[in-house]
Amino acid sequence: MPTTIDAYIAAFPDDVQSILQQIRRTIHDAAPEATEAISYQMPTFKLHGNLVHFGAFKNHIGFYPVPSGIEAFQDELAAYKQGKGSIQFPLDRPMPFDLIRRIVEYRVQENTANAAAKRKKR
Repeated sequence: MPTTIDAYIAAFPDDVQSILQQIRRTIHDAAPEATEAISYQMPTFKLHGNLVHFGAFKNHIGFYPVPSGIEAFQDELAAYKQGKGSIQFPLDRPMPFDLIRRIVEYRVQENTANAAAKRKKR
């Protein structure tokens, strides 16, 4: 079981590794203050709590921006298979890095606003 994102990515074939590294860079660019972790055995970025998770599977990349991150981009995500808090980006289609970036930026704003609201309540 990998304990770092580097170890997680290293376990995949080269072509999948390059996609995972690009997703990682995309998330870093969109959320420079976020920290990396492994959570639920997947690469995770945290900023005021869980921001997003992602992972590689046989035929797709799973991306997990929580339900609100999916609802906010429902029209653009309509072409992809989805679960309650997950999106599947098929490996045989171009990865929507720009869409991933915008979802992460949305989640940064959401988590930052939620954290500020919690501080105000105290």
